[in-house]
Amino acid sequence: MPFDPSTLRYNEAGLIPAIAQDRTGAVLMMAWMNAEAVARTLETGRVTYWSRSRQEFWIKGETSGHVQTLVEMRVDCDRDCLLMVVDQQGPACHTNRRSCFYTAIRDREEVVIMAPMA
Repeated sequence: MPFDPSTLRYNEAGLIPAIAQDRTGAVLMMAWMNAEAVARTLETGRVTYWSRSRQEFWIKGETSGHVQTLVEMRVDCDRDCLLMVVDQQGPACHTNRRSCFYTAIRDREEVVIMAPMA
């Protein structure tokens, strides 16, 4: 059956969380999508998010060159969260790290566990 983005459960702002993960299973980042971003991503293969701060579409890597190419889009069981399996070129995080999840809480202390990419 064809996929219809309107069947997803968006929040009151019309957004759905989208987690980006590479083929190894490493979680790279989380961002937001609206129905149009979902449709654009499926149409182009370039992962497109909705920037809440800029109120505009954000094609990952458009300015940085750190492109995310869609391998597969997955929908969770409640249809209120997406998983983007991607091929990531360069760092996914704006801090120049492979993942935005570079800080761990260990023994109630924040610990940076990932250095910026060279």
